[in-house]
Amino acid sequence: MEAAGPVSLWVKTEPFLVGALRAPPPAKLGRHYLRKMAAYARARAAEGCFPRLAWPRWRHIACGKLQLGRGLAWLYFELFDSLARRDPPRRLEWAEAEAACGSADELERERSKLSVDTLQFLLFLYIQQLNKVSLRTSLIGEEWPSPRTKSPNLTGKAASQNKNWNDQDHQAFVQSHLSDMLELLLEPDQLTASSHSAHSSLVSHEAVRALSFLIEGTVNKSRTVHPLHELALWQPFHGKNGYSKISKAFSFTKLESWIRSCLTTNPFGMTACLKSGKKLAWAQQVEGTTRRAKIACNTRVVPEVFPMVVMSQVYKQTLAKSSDTLVGAHVRIHRCSESFIYLLSPLRSVTIEKCRNSTFVLGPVQTSIHVHSCDNVKVIDVCHRLSLSSTTGCTFYILTPTQPLILSGNQAVSFAPFHTHYPMLEDHMAQVGLATLPNYWDSPMLVCKESSDTSVFRLLPPSEFYTFVIPFEMEGDTTETPGGLPHAYQKALSQREQKASEETVPDAGGKQILRMAGANRESSAAG
Repeated sequence: MEAAGPVSLWVKTEPFLVGALRAPPPAKLGRHYLRKMAAYARARAAEGCFPRLAWPRWRHIACGKLQLGRGLAWLYFELFDSLARRDPPRRLEWAEAEAACGSADELERERSKLSVDTLQFLLFLYIQQLNKVSLRTSLIGEEWPSPRTKSPNLTGKAASQNKNWNDQDHQAFVQSHLSDMLELLLEPDQLTASSHSAHSSLVSHEAVRALSFLIEGTVNKSRTVHPLHELALWQPFHGKNGYSKISKAFSFTKLESWIRSCLTTNPFGMTACLKSGKKLAWAQQVEGTTRRAKIACNTRVVPEVFPMVVMSQVYKQTLAKSSDTLVGAHVRIHRCSESFIYLLSPLRSVTIEKCRNSTFVLGPVQTSIHVHSCDNVKVIDVCHRLSLSSTTGCTFYILTPTQPLILSGNQAVSFAPFHTHYPMLEDHMAQVGLATLPNYWDSPMLVCKESSDTSVFRLLPPSEFYTFVIPFEMEGDTTETPGGLPHAYQKALSQREQKASEETVPDAGGKQILRMAGANRESSAAG
């Protein structure tokens, strides 16, 4: 490790960006019940609860103790597991095993083989409070934390809150809840009768390792990023964080004080990306109006941290890109309208916000796509998970191994099977660990109580279904839609093709695609 110098710690973006469900958590995922869960898990270590929590034991705790539905219990478990399991071959192995299950009982037996790190999972459940709705906030209209910390947008002006993307909110959350989270990780004999820490409480190395799920840092502002527990164990910092080689544990009060004093803004977060990130000149690959799209990415990129790309105000344009800048990136698309956007690279996550009358064709997304406050957009993609909130009239053509999540505020949602391809698609799917089976595009899950009305969505009728042509040339071997189409949709296409000549344009949507192809014959999706 580098020579002794000042330590900078920051809150990692990904657990909040991808891991915090964008909905208020169930009441029993609060601090009181999570402390009970922590004690219960430690007391039943021999039964598969600690140090790793097996799916059957979590199902018992979630459904029997916390009164969650089985579907929601699996959602939290799988969401955390997908964050921790980054290895694409392991993801593909699980997809193969899940697809081979012929019944619900077989699937349950396969799930019973899975387990997660208990302490990290407790922290994961705790940070679901990020999107908790405060009664005080709803009454007086004041956003938490106060004073309001709005992050800048690409113009340098304050943008509205998105707590999952805003690293200032992540830092404020950890600062506010650090003591509670550390107490959640304490061994039972380090807690008082009221389940609080004492001045003499000791924090185990395993607990600090678990906290590395949320915190990382560096020394002397170097480009080498270390998890929290590695920094905490370094000899020069023992005096400040209270580590004892005799007890092999940290002083609770000193450790908490050390972490608080070292916490700073995430140098790889959205704030840094927007304030000092590299502005991308993708206008060369934009067809349409001369209005300049605002696009930025991190200037500091290190192997341990996924890059960020923020795109805003693409208007009446066709933008296509496939490049190393996008590979493994968290992408935020904001306030785009009347446009076609193609991002044909393997991506880490995608957030689409406040967009309208646009089509988004994306490379395979390893974690999740979240669509919020959008009107009349089409999203075409292979992704691990899709979630949507406050959308109206949107259509999703997807291939996904998890149930699409319908959160609150959606109207007239349509789901359809993934129906396109580009030459590198199957290579990109392998890179992020996504297979063609299982595919739950047609089995959405209604998460919020107010969205329990199944009339908010429909499956697109085969009579309204048309394939989509990506009008760009690339190198690669994929020549057809991976996994094919469901029988009813393939049958509808075949019948339509028999009735129509090759020159016939099926409808206005088809005309638009053909016009795009003509307008972009000189364009390339390769960057």
